[in-house]
Amino acid sequence: MKIDSIKIDDIAFGSSVQDITVPDVLKKRVKSGLGYFDAILGGEGFTPSAVSLFTGTPGAGKTTMMLALANSLQGHGAEVLFNTAEESLYQVKMTCDRLRIKNPFKVGGETRVPVLLEGCDKIREAAPKRPFFLIVDSLQCMDDGKFNSGRITTATAERALGLLTSYAKEHAVNVVVIGQVTKDGKMAGSNKLKHMVDSHIHLSVEQKDQDLKGCRVLETQKNRFGGAGHIVFLDLRRNGFKEVARISAS
Repeated sequence: MKIDSIKIDDIAFGSSVQDITVPDVLKKRVKSGLGYFDAILGGEGFTPSAVSLFTGTPGAGKTTMMLALANSLQGHGAEVLFNTAEESLYQVKMTCDRLRIKNPFKVGGETRVPVLLEGCDKIREAAPKRPFFLIVDSLQCMDDGKFNSGRITTATAERALGLLTSYAKEHAVNVVVIGQVTKDGKMAGSNKLKHMVDSHIHLSVEQKDQDLKGCRVLETQKNRFGGAGHIVFLDLRRNGFKEVARISAS
């Protein structure tokens, strides 16, 4: 079955904003089913075509949370591909077993973005009526496939993110990319990556508040579709995350 695209180029430059009709597919939010994750997105879930950057300090539990997200989305009617360029698929499977993940989301280990997107097309064609989510772990390990020198650079990550963003906008699908962060909490690579995405969600470990010390802090640092500043405190256990407290942006 042929999968449709959104014809963005059909809107002429200089058109009146009042003459633009937003496709229905872009109006329906998709909730993840994880209360804490939907909360930091403003309570309404994901906006179709949105690209989200998910960062976290080393050891905070980024991959664990993204696997939990993939599992919940799949269980709530979405079709999900979790693509890892950092771990083997055996490692992913062992983590899923530890987290007691039961829903059959798809997995892949492709590092070349053009090949990855071809694989996404095939998965979408097999389930055309289900919202599609691509989760990439991690952006800094992806190759744009055009200037492949065998060495991943900041420029390569920017081009890879550009391809992923174009795909999300054209097909009204959601892309979540994990971004690597240095030990001092800074984004690995160019800050341009943060400006290219629709939302930026960060996971860290609380160090200051004695009552919450050691808890994971999930925070929306940017959100074009729901406002930033939402914070959730989580306890990381062997089988996943449990919400401890929540602070909503006013």
